[in-house]
Amino acid sequence: MSESLDRTLNAVGPRLKHLRLRRDITLSDLAEESGISTSTLSRLEAGLRRPTLEQLLPLARVYGVTLDELVDAPPTGDPRVNLRPIPTNDGRTILPLSRRPGGIQAYKFILPVGRDDAEPDLRAHEGYDWAFVLNGRLRLVLGEHDLILEPGEAAEFDTRTPHWFGATSSGPVEFLSLVGKQGERAHIRTAPRLHGSG
Repeated sequence: MSESLDRTLNAVGPRLKHLRLRRDITLSDLAEESGISTSTLSRLEAGLRRPTLEQLLPLARVYGVTLDELVDAPPTGDPRVNLRPIPTNDGRTILPLSRRPGGIQAYKFILPVGRDDAEPDLRAHEGYDWAFVLNGRLRLVLGEHDLILEPGEAAEFDTRTPHWFGATSSGPVEFLSLVGKQGERAHIRTAPRLHGSG
């Protein structure tokens, strides 16, 4: 087996885990959707088992990505990002905005109208998240904080803190999310303020 093919197959496990965490589903949910056992999925994500085509096809279908995207096939020279929406079971739509493996990943989330009394299902995982609201009102439950972010507002937090995003009853919400590995934050640089002498 060639070294590059070896590298590509070794990278599939972390990519599968990343896709599952982005969809915010458990291994058992994924097993139900894909028809692949929980133990096999766990071994695939951990890199303890090499994926077969019979396993990759249903996983690509569940995640709404192509096989090329799933195995991170070498780029063809086309610089355009393939904005392929990933629908979720709860009506959310996720648009991956970047395709660089590793590093900070960019996504656009579109959440349907929510209920103000919705019971948040808090999740925690390794990483750092920066969220910026484009349209609508975003409800962010972060630890014991229950916040409403308006268009133009942003939040940055360690994703090991239990968190949940949702829309309010005022309508759907669109927001950008930059997600990095633990300790990898999305820094915003601004020019220093110049003070007048007068």
